[in-house]
Amino acid sequence: MDLITLRKKLSSYESEKGYLKNVSDEVLFELLIAWENWTGSGTEFYRSLGFTQSQMASVIGKAKKLKREGHFGEGDFKQVKVNTPSFDPAQAGSNLAIEILWTNGQVIRFSQVDHLIDFLKKSA
Repeated sequence: MDLITLRKKLSSYESEKGYLKNVSDEVLFELLIAWENWTGSGTEFYRSLGFTQSQMASVIGKAKKLKREGHFGEGDFKQVKVNTPSFDPAQAGSNLAIEILWTNGQVIRFSQVDHLIDFLKKSA
């Protein structure tokens, strides 16, 4: 959101004494998104909106509280996809093996988990 638009929305909730009162949940959500995306200092953020820290502290605090309580829903949820190589046992062929290091440095390979479990049961 553009900070100029957000400034105009917030100024409509400003009381005669300069406090922000009865700010709607929609504007609180927009403010919180802008606050979380801001890369500069807090003072610069307040100044860019035309308010001081004392004017904005309770408003941002209320927005954070509403977010914790789930009033804003998911908002602009961004799904992250992780690319993992697919595993196909048919292509793995003879390369597929489970290895354990046994006593005296012996390496024992098993082609299936069932074989490993049977071996461990018998050796116990």
